[in-house]
Amino acid sequence: MDTFTLLLFIAGLVLLIGGAEILLRGATRLAAALGISPLVIGLTVVAFGTSSPELAVTIQSAWAGQGDIALGNVVGSNICNVLLILGLSALITPLVVLQKLIWLDVPLMIGLSFLMLLMGLDGFIGRFDGAILFTGIIIYTVWSIRQSRRESRQVKQEYTQEYGSEPSQSPRQLLLYVGLVIAGLILLTLGSNWLVEGAIALARTLGVSELLIGLTIIAVGTSLPEVAASVMASLKGERDIAVGNVIGSNIFNILSVLGLTSLVTPGGVNVPETALHFDIPVMIATAVACLPIFFSGHKIARWEGGLLFGYYLAYTLYLILKATNNTILPAFTAAMVYFIIPLTFITLVVVAARAARTNRQPAAPG
Repeated sequence: MDTFTLLLFIAGLVLLIGGAEILLRGATRLAAALGISPLVIGLTVVAFGTSSPELAVTIQSAWAGQGDIALGNVVGSNICNVLLILGLSALITPLVVLQKLIWLDVPLMIGLSFLMLLMGLDGFIGRFDGAILFTGIIIYTVWSIRQSRRESRQVKQEYTQEYGSEPSQSPRQLLLYVGLVIAGLILLTLGSNWLVEGAIALARTLGVSELLIGLTIIAVGTSLPEVAASVMASLKGERDIAVGNVIGSNIFNILSVLGLTSLVTPGGVNVPETALHFDIPVMIATAVACLPIFFSGHKIARWEGGLLFGYYLAYTLYLILKATNNTILPAFTAAMVYFIIPLTFITLVVVAARAARTNRQPAAPG
């Protein structure tokens, strides 16, 4: 493997993650200094900040004519967010799932995943599709801000503790925060450019498709801010922030990242046949799987986190076996399709049914 290619890829990833962190810090502190509610910061600024690597890489890939990387990054990031990030976070500590996520955000994520599939059936997601999706993120953000006023005191205190609430009127501090935002954007732009160039060269060197690189290495790399945010929230005991960050990021990826990229790219974003027949359906399946898991006691238990993490390993292994035409691929596929997946589905349905039955039972008289 060419050393320069590898160094270019790694340098791009480092700049991308560093730029996202600097942008996130500058934006959250600037918002707090301007007196914006910490809860609103968490719902909007943080969601935009942690998804900024996906946005930068996807737009850069589309402009460079690498539509497979652009689409693979969005699809792979959404799969990674649910299976890898929620799995790891729940393995650290069981995660709390708010009612709002079960009744609104998760169904919205599922619906948008299906919408993405429908939009891509003609082989590309064009500017009109992008305009529809991007309009959706504007409506969703405005609605989230309005709903934030109704959140419980406990949730508001949690967001205040995480993102700060003391407004600062110092011009020097405001200038510093603006400088952090600008520096973060510059690093994001430069890092995404290097990362995409390195990814294209890496795919050619390894003899694999650019879609595979986008679904795996780039998807995990651009999801690192979500990994850090959710894992740290779990360690701090802010378990509902950890879940909300992942679901919000998936919604943002489809509406904003894919929507804006399709809107500004001539010809839109190409949707390969492989993505239509396998990767997007896997993304939909992971979104749908959230419902029975979240319904089972309104939390994600450690064993469920382990299940999600295990499925991410299986998905990644499948992509590698397929890319290398390994002889054990048919046996691995048969085991997953005819045994592991049906068994998992039955288990989740039974657990969710038991939890629903328990919730309906009247409390014993005291």
